[in-house]
Amino acid sequence: MKLTDNVLRSFRVAKVFRENSDKINCFDFSSNGETIISSSDDDSLVLYDCQEGKPKRTLYSKKYGVDLIRYTHAANTVVYSSNKIDDTIRYLSLHDNKYIRYFPGHNKRVTSLSMSPVDDTFISGSLDKTIRLWDLRSPNCQGLMHLQGKPVCSFDPEGLIFAAGINSEMVKLYDLRSFDKGPFATFKLQYDRTCEWTGLKFSNDGKLILLSTNGGALRVLDAFKGAVVHSFVGYNNSKCVTLEASFTPDSQFVMIGSEDGKIHVWNAESGMKVALLDGKHTGPITCLQFNPKFMTFASACSNMAFWLPTIDD
Repeated sequence: MKLTDNVLRSFRVAKVFRENSDKINCFDFSSNGETIISSSDDDSLVLYDCQEGKPKRTLYSKKYGVDLIRYTHAANTVVYSSNKIDDTIRYLSLHDNKYIRYFPGHNKRVTSLSMSPVDDTFISGSLDKTIRLWDLRSPNCQGLMHLQGKPVCSFDPEGLIFAAGINSEMVKLYDLRSFDKGPFATFKLQYDRTCEWTGLKFSNDGKLILLSTNGGALRVLDAFKGAVVHSFVGYNNSKCVTLEASFTPDSQFVMIGSEDGKIHVWNAESGMKVALLDGKHTGPITCLQFNPKFMTFASACSNMAFWLPTIDD
């Protein structure tokens, strides 16, 4: 089944889960699309089975809190940032709920965490104005970059380069093998005083970069030239909430939730809005991602919603 405007418009909430007592701050699908794991401000990690459509188990990180949860390539393991006590990144085995390793180094809150799509490398960006490069097999930082401002960062789909959005005004591209030589491309964007960049993602085809903000606008850049291809507006975010925006896996569409529980979808190429979906969320939709393998997506406030299409196009 192919994702089209009509199929997107037909999506409806199939299941709602009320496992959390506070907002879900992040979630991540496994690469095979079979499970999803969420982190919440109530200090819990909830693992869901996407195929059966039910929560499988709940773990807690009461001491350190949990945010920015990401699956690694090893089955049943995750990395996540702390939002209490310190700013250490933790590597957890879900199988026996034991920490495998700690990654200390940042001294302010971690705001970006991106796992390499191809190996055990990951990068983290922090309010301490650094990006750190790590390897899951070692607690020692593998690389450190001091920046001129707060970063958001992500690997490209090939895992060969990473992008850093700095100070909400420029995007720098680095070659992973020679990042210490500085960026091989820098794109300067017009600074918008009304909002800060809160996330950066590549499309799966590697051609576009999506910049999400805590305001009412998203930007889509040409990943090679740095030109702003589209600015998407028209969704509600008056309280400066960090709302997650995402590409669909085919790189054809961009979607974001809003503070009023609705989901807005645009065509990434034409820039046309193609759908407005009502998730009936009780709070702002802080997390939104499409399943990498199946025709379903998930959205979250303090509740988690699984969506399915109601037509076969």
